Amino acid sequence: MGAKPAGLAPGVRLTPEGVVALGDGRSGLHLWEDVRALTVADVPVKSLLRQVNAVKDLALNTVLELATPLGSAWGDDAPPLMTVRVEASDGEHQLPAHVAAAVGYARSEADISQALLARLTEGAATMETTLAAMSQWGRAWEGGSPRGPEREELLRGWLG
Repeated sequence: MGAKPAGLAPGVRLTPEGVVALGDGRSGLHLWEDVRALTVADVPVKSLLRQVNAVKDLALNTVLELATPLGSAWGDDAPPLMTVRVEASDGEHQLPAHVAAAVGYARSEADISQALLARLTEGAATMETTLAAMSQWGRAWEGGSPRGPEREELLRGWLG
């Protein structure tokens, strides 16, 4: 979910076994049979202001990189975090994951994603079918990331 985690960065992966927390000090597995609800909070929604700020930050970073011999320490290169909430039989767990979309997600994409996450908790057959379709796409698309409209189309297909 979100950006693919690398190194010690936090992340969340959906597997046939359950929801896996990744990253430094965050490892753990929440089995599907124990998961009652799955939602995401703090999802950045795309807006004109967010897009303008992204362009401004990129331009400023570029100027600073060119102007300083050792590069710039301006800003944090890490994308913002969102929170994956796993309601399980042993309580609620909040798992951080980096956002994959640089300027946020369209409201419709965020809504479809929430519906898809809810669908994963409906039962084993639904979850297995949905995760199999998602995995099949992931293996075929290795190394790339679709744009917003393509992501929405994929999400709608997986939602059924």
